[in-house]
This record gives sequence, structure tokens and C-alpha cells, in this order.
Amino acid sequence: MEASLFWFLPTYGDGRYLGSSDGARRLDLNYLSQVAIAAESNGFEGALIPTGRSCLDSYMVASALISATREFKFLVALRPGVISPTVSARSGATLDLLSNGRVLFNLVAGGDADDFAGDGIWLNHDERYKQAFEFVDIWNRLMLGESVNFDGKYYKVENARLLHEALQVPRPPLFFGGSSPIAHELAGKYVDKYLSWGEPPFMLKEKIESVKAEAKKHGREVTFGLRVHIIVRESEAEAWEVANRLISKLDSSVVEQAQKDLATYDSIGQARMLELQKQARKNGSLEIYPNLWAGVGLVRGGAGTALVGNVENVLRLMQEYIDIGIDTFVLSGYPHLEETYYVGELIMPHIKHKRHVVKTRKIGTTFDCIANRNW
Repeated sequence: MEASLFWFLPTYGDGRYLGSSDGARRLDLNYLSQVAIAAESNGFEGALIPTGRSCLDSYMVASALISATREFKFLVALRPGVISPTVSARSGATLDLLSNGRVLFNLVAGGDADDFAGDGIWLNHDERYKQAFEFVDIWNRLMLGESVNFDGKYYKVENARLLHEALQVPRPPLFFGGSSPIAHELAGKYVDKYLSWGEPPFMLKEKIESVKAEAKKHGREVTFGLRVHIIVRESEAEAWEVANRLISKLDSSVVEQAQKDLATYDSIGQARMLELQKQARKNGSLEIYPNLWAGVGLVRGGAGTALVGNVENVLRLMQEYIDIGIDTFVLSGYPHLEETYYVGELIMPHIKHKRHVVKTRKIGTTFDCIANRNW
């Protein structure tokens, strides 16, 4: 089985139980370093760093973990509306340079309305995506080494450029996930890898075909990844026991409140996750597809499903996703430190790694950079 595997850095906290502080881990640099080092030693190519007000800042976390790892890559968030595209490009290029080309970027245009309000963003769903089109246009051209003049509805820049360019060429890879038609348009025009949360393969296949069609309009090709949790053990019974223990401290009032809160998101992807939850609970089983479990989404926004089972069954389901076009898995598990070892020991021996090839530019001296400026 050939695939690229990424892990996840729990910058909002970690523990053994969802919806409970029992046994919660101390969130600090020491713990995040442990998770990153364990993930790298267990064969993961890199890790996604989440974003939002419940999380530590993804750029700061990546910067802090550069020296703790060697080749490990960091998938860092781009947030249109929260930061300007020029500043974001400058910060991203700096991080790429200082990490020796170990940065990838994850464009995030959706999310929690409360988060947006707290950051002073009052645009509706489609307006945020229209803003994201302008953001990525500017960011992309800067990362490609262009001088940019842009006069749009949301951004206006004159003679913007990066005097210190990113190390990777033509630029660091751009990831993105979104389930609406306008999100698929954005992915088709600009994105390198489209990420989806863990829907059943037959549902995900429809999104993949839609994004492919949008990319074809621009003469482009997009690759595809899956963002999903994982609980793998030697026996099927043990894996499901761990899954049930993860939600064992939840009560119905906590679940109902979480579901109400998540329903306020204007994210189409979140709505799809909630519908899977609704159907699962109606049917009396959180297993919404063979070895695909919706228990995480009872109280967690975003990725709400997990691959659960013994090695054979988890690999079978991963192969189903590969067969419809997935080549990258962004995985996570609670607690994130220990679960890297279960995946490393049980799944990694069966994976032929399909790593992202990094091409880098030749960097001149600081004097050369200054001398070549347009004064």
C-alpha cells in the first residue's frame, strides 16, 4: 500500500477521554515536542497544526518545533481575513526558509461563527470564499516570486513582493478542504492537495470527482488527502473497546449541547459531519460504514470520524480510500503521543511511503538580497 502519512499536533489539549478533563495532558512545548518527535520516529512525514481560538498559534508552534525535529514537516494554517496575504506570505516564506523547506500550508476559509466574530470577521460563507480567492491569488503570486499589484473587493496592494523568498520551489505545497461548490472552485483553481474529513468512500468519491472537474477547467491536476482519526489494535475487540472508552465519560446533555453548537457553523463540511452523526444515532450504531466510527464527532468539531479496527480491517478501509484517489492520510488519535506508536508499530510496516518531494532554490547572501532591491 502506497501513501503519505501525516500526524496531528493537539494544540488545543490532549487526553484519554473526549469531553472530560480527567487525565488531561499539560499543554506546553515539552508535550508538543514529545508528540512531534514520536511521530517523526514512527515514520510520519509531518503533522497538521490546527487553527482557531481554542488552539495555540500554528506558526508559533511550528517555529518552536523546528529544532526538535530533523525532516518532519509542518502543515500550517492560512486564514484569509485574519491576516493579510502579504504578511502571511512573508511569515510563511520565513518559516520555510528557517525550517529548511519543511513547511506546507493549509488554507482555512470555514469554521466557527464565534471564532470569526472574535477575530472581527463578519462575512458570510460565500463572501469568505470570495475573499479567499483574492487572498490566494496574491499569496500564490508572491510565493512564486512575482511583484504583485492587485485591486480587488477585499484586498488592494501595490508593488508587493518577497525580498526573502521561500526555500521550496516553485512554492510550498498548498492544502485545502471545503465541501461547498465555491470551495471546489477554489480548490480546482489554486490548491495542490484537497483534504476531506472522513466520510464514507462513496460520499467522498463524489467530492473528488467534483474537484477534479474544476481543476480540469484550469488545466490543472489536484491530489487528494483524508483527515481522519484512527484507533488500531491487534484485535478488533480491543480496538472497539478503546473507541468506547474514549467517549465513556460523555453524558447526553454534553453531547446535545455540542451538537447544537456545531449546528451554528455555516460550514458545509461540518453540516455533512453532523448529518452522519444524526443518521448514526438514529440507527443506534456509531459505525457509519464498516470500521468507520462517528464517535469523535459527538462533541468535536471538524474531523468527526475514525478508522477503528484491527490491522487487517483498517488497512482494508485505507485501501478503499486509496482506490478512489486518496494518496495522503492526516491521522490523529487520543492521546496523540501513545497513538503514534500504535500506528507506527501496526500500520507503518505495511505502508510504502509516498513522500512529498521538496525542491529548493539556491539562496544568496544577505548582501545579494539587499543589493538586488528596487530602491
